[in-house]
Amino acid sequence: MTTVTPASLATGSGNPDTWVVIPLYNEATVISDVVCELAPLFDNVVCIDDGSRDGSAMIARTAGAHIVSHPINLGQGAALQTGFEYALERGAEYVVTFDADGQHRVIDALAMLGRAREEDLAIVFGSRFLDDRTKPGILKKIVLKTAVWVTNITTHTKLTDAHNGLRVIRRDALSRIKLKQDRMAHGTEIVVRLGRTGLPYAEEPVEVIYTDYSKAKGQSLLNSVNILIDLLIR
Repeated sequence: MTTVTPASLATGSGNPDTWVVIPLYNEATVISDVVCELAPLFDNVVCIDDGSRDGSAMIARTAGAHIVSHPINLGQGAALQTGFEYALERGAEYVVTFDADGQHRVIDALAMLGRAREEDLAIVFGSRFLDDRTKPGILKKIVLKTAVWVTNITTHTKLTDAHNGLRVIRRDALSRIKLKQDRMAHGTEIVVRLGRTGLPYAEEPVEVIYTDYSKAKGQSLLNSVNILIDLLIR
């Protein structure tokens, strides 16, 4: 596990070889804060506006993000794929996938990127279950742990958190991904495709911040159940 200290944050280079990819759909109330937190430490942030109707794209652009727009809502998997292609075309050596609703911590993303560089890892998956910072609630935790079990069986990987949107992916792994699942099942699809590369991966402990806003936007227990259903019917 990589330790990120205030001193290392202050001397950060901006990670010019890295693109942060953020799927964006109707997050006008929070996206400016998310981009502004990332911008001092990551030179390249791109939001894939997936048919938002609330001005999210303009707000993100004002905050400093690049914008790629889908004219209609295609789903998070499609937004990520668009972001991957955009970053690869611009020479990205690493991509960080980051949620738009404020549930991820920039310091965790930096730790994951640092670990990928130091240990020559192609993929670093964020896991909320490797330490006790995240408090998902008993029922949600049971559902998520069940999803992990199903994912590990179906993808032949060994992860502790199967549907965490915070990831670091190196260029050689990223170039082999072509997502076709547009709903929440894309999270499993990413694991499948990355697992098939045979490239080295690891998990890094991260904190997922559950707020009333993030729960309403998709981190509810019902959404976790829907993820599990998607896995079981694939």
